[in-house]
Amino acid sequence: MAQPAAAVLDIAVAGAGVIGRRHIELIQASPRTRLCAVVDPQPASRDFAASLGVPHFDSLETLFATPGEARPQGVILATPNHLHVPGALACARQGVPALIEKPVADSLEAGLRLADALAKQSTPMLVGHHRRHSGTLQAARRAIQAGLLGRVVTVAGSAQFYKPASYFAQGAWRAQAGGGPILINLIHEMDNLRYLCGELESVHALASNAVRQFAVEDTAVMTLKFASGVLGTFTLSDTVASPRSWEQTSGENTAYARYASQDCYFIAGTQGSLAVPTLQAWTHSPDSRGEPGWMTPFTEQTLALEAMDPLEAQLDHFCDLIDGRAEPIITVADALQSLLAVEAVRRSIATGETVALRDLAANPRQP
Repeated sequence: MAQPAAAVLDIAVAGAGVIGRRHIELIQASPRTRLCAVVDPQPASRDFAASLGVPHFDSLETLFATPGEARPQGVILATPNHLHVPGALACARQGVPALIEKPVADSLEAGLRLADALAKQSTPMLVGHHRRHSGTLQAARRAIQAGLLGRVVTVAGSAQFYKPASYFAQGAWRAQAGGGPILINLIHEMDNLRYLCGELESVHALASNAVRQFAVEDTAVMTLKFASGVLGTFTLSDTVASPRSWEQTSGENTAYARYASQDCYFIAGTQGSLAVPTLQAWTHSPDSRGEPGWMTPFTEQTLALEAMDPLEAQLDHFCDLIDGRAEPIITVADALQSLLAVEAVRRSIATGETVALRDLAANPRQP
């Protein structure tokens, strides 16, 4: 007997900026979802909601206090970072699942407060680290977990690109403390590396502003120690003419020029190595004669890839979450570890010392 079609889910979007509007496009395109409200205090968002034919609310509190068709079954929080925690708490009080854009919070203290509050109730929350839904990352993770590389020993990562002068002219805050690539871009990379290599134990980092000479860094280099014993390096710069970043290699965001032959991560183990996102793998052939070693030819292969739009896949996963068919691929507690990693990098640069994530979580106010 055919299963009955699942009911269409009513989703509200809080935040009508660039990422909020992208979420709205996806909601409108999906057969599983219907946009039921736009929540944003900016006056222009009222006209935007009217153009979509949906109710407009200035706040989540007003939305939840209003009975009727606008009552959501899920909320996407695409608000500014400092509103992520208040918005998630408002949804939790109403028992409404939320997709919280990354970073999960604008500070460690706020993130820890949210994780503690959510531990006491059962409303599911998903954090919008959308690369977790990437077919490329998932294929790489499956290969690593299946033992293709043997025991993983090292990882080298890169997010190197060039932000033009117009980028800084459009927002003066980007040249000030907090506007550099560590707080804007690194959160994605730390989450990717954790997804592939497991939890980070400690970091040591150096930074420089020698090229642009802004008040904020333009370049940083990190050494990473993972709980599994994996050692890694990561290079971050927004002032180099380089194609080696996720956006420029993966092809998942068509706004960027793509260099499909390039990689941004290289993961090496006792039995093989893997480049990401090309998914090129080198392994010792199982029928090699003699002892495998640096003179032994590798078996080369390209891992199979199921291409998908990570944001589309994320929305589909959020629907499964609302329907009770799945657990979050990344919870608030999980996402908090990526925020911890970025804060550890920042603290290491400030102190010149190696920073253990466990110590940082225990003392989030430590300067």
